[in-house]
Amino acid sequence: MNTLSYKTVSANDKTVNKEWVLVDAEGQTLGRLASKVAKLLRGKHKPYFTPHVDGGDYVVVINAEKIKLSGNKWTDKVYVRHTGYPGGRREMTATDLMKKNPIRMIEIAVKGMLPKNKLGRKIYKNLYVYAGAEHKQEAQKPKKIDLNKFK
Repeated sequence: MNTLSYKTVSANDKTVNKEWVLVDAEGQTLGRLASKVAKLLRGKHKPYFTPHVDGGDYVVVINAEKIKLSGNKWTDKVYVRHTGYPGGRREMTATDLMKKNPIRMIEIAVKGMLPKNKLGRKIYKNLYVYAGAEHKQEAQKPKKIDLNKFK
């Protein structure tokens, strides 16, 4: 019988190593950007990924107004919300949302790719999106990541 014993390492809040990451959204496609950002937020790129722990990184996304959409999505993609009142359904195309609030497009896309539970809501708070190249997380010294090389 083999005398070697292997233990599965399970991360917890005290053992995770959270880093600050900077992502430039300029020229990126919305869905591909959102899936990679969600992976960074969740911590699935780390060797000690544990599904029930917030082990992901803090992600700062800049240049949100310079993202791309493929095909006719600028006119065909519709964002729907409800005011809570009868007949309160409101629709907005991707073009209209980009003019009004470009940050919201990335936030909606990333939030849809996170778990729909308490952990997902906690992880979502680690996302910081900015329309321009300036951001408020300079003090944290975020490490810039090229998403084209990130898997």
